[in-house]
Amino acid sequence: MAILSTPIIGEITVLDLLIFVVIVCISVIIANLAGIYIKKSLSDRVRRDEMAKIVKITQAAIILIGIFISLPSFKVDFGELLLIGGTAGIIIGFASQRLVTNIGSGIFLIVERPVKIGDTVKIGETSGTIEDIRILSTTIKTFEGIYVRIPNETVFNSEITNYVANVARRFEYRVGIRYSDDADKAVQIILSLLEAHPFVLKNPPPSVYVDELGDNAVIIMVRIWAPSREWWAVRTEMLWKIKTALEEQGISIPFPQRVVWIQESSASGRNLSPGAEVPGGEAGISR
Repeated sequence: MAILSTPIIGEITVLDLLIFVVIVCISVIIANLAGIYIKKSLSDRVRRDEMAKIVKITQAAIILIGIFISLPSFKVDFGELLLIGGTAGIIIGFASQRLVTNIGSGIFLIVERPVKIGDTVKIGETSGTIEDIRILSTTIKTFEGIYVRIPNETVFNSEITNYVANVARRFEYRVGIRYSDDADKAVQIILSLLEAHPFVLKNPPPSVYVDELGDNAVIIMVRIWAPSREWWAVRTEMLWKIKTALEEQGISIPFPQRVVWIQESSASGRNLSPGAEVPGGEAGISR
């Protein structure tokens, strides 16, 4: 036991050095375990180079905490250390405020995972596909093929709309038919098309019904669920198929119509039939 109390440097003894080494070794072990856990958790979320940065930052933070915990064994004055560290922290914080904020936001985005690479999203006013998630920024490829780099602070504080987070997505059509057409027949034609399409989901099922009696047409509402990553192709394909299938069965999609009445301008006030032509007459339009 006398060996443990033997001074090495100043008041630092062998026991102090041993405690320091043990705590640092435990910190290194914990840092390595944390690195393994992070790699397993984030392997499908971020790229390898970004994950390596996160692992290194986490491991360095854990080891620094271990060193900080072991400092009392070296008779370090915590009051002075905290004063120096606090002053340095304030200076560094002001100098790199945006950088630290973006790093923190990037870590939260990776951990919380509101979006991931390949998702179709809208962040603020930018819509497109997530191409990359880094510690400092997120890259979006817009539908026009333009790459937009957004700081993670902006991403974290913005409203995020994820179009593919749910496995299914719904869209709808409003299909108008003539009042003289058979609405039940039109509904059955549309339902048969939906049942035959491989990407129209059975659960939740599609919904087809008469929704409104409009000025010029009977409005049929068509609501369809499709896989989120296929919904656009299904939406564009089914609209044309519904149109052609209805026309093949003699059901037309009407357009606004107007009836033109021609009224004589003479004092007799005689009304003529629709479509009649009178020289010098006045035309009136009614629906």
